[in-house]
Amino acid sequence: MRVKLLNRCPICGSGLEIIKLKCPSCNTTIENNFEYNKFMKLTDEQLQFVEMFLKTRGNFKEMERELGLSYPTLRARLESILEVLGLKDSGKRQDTIEILEMLERGEISPDEAIKILKEED
Repeated sequence: MRVKLLNRCPICGSGLEIIKLKCPSCNTTIENNFEYNKFMKLTDEQLQFVEMFLKTRGNFKEMERELGLSYPTLRARLESILEVLGLKDSGKRQDTIEILEMLERGEISPDEAIKILKEED
């Protein structure tokens, strides 16, 4: 039986270390201090969001329809994922440009764009 790789201690919540790898075919064992990749830090819910984001090619309108969530909720989830991955750009100017581009592509309405821009202030 295989268990999903944990990255947090179930008792105290501290980060766990990967120290041992084993080949199931030849039983070779390798011990060292291995690093998690960025995506292993995401929760199952965050990974499902990333999968849906990729499936829809980042189209929030389609994600809204499929998940039944509002644009601000989707945006907040994306921001939390970017933060966990260390990719969060704190630049407000970049956010404004992205919002305007989404408006131009018809992914959000003018009212949604105004609401988002006001929330960022």
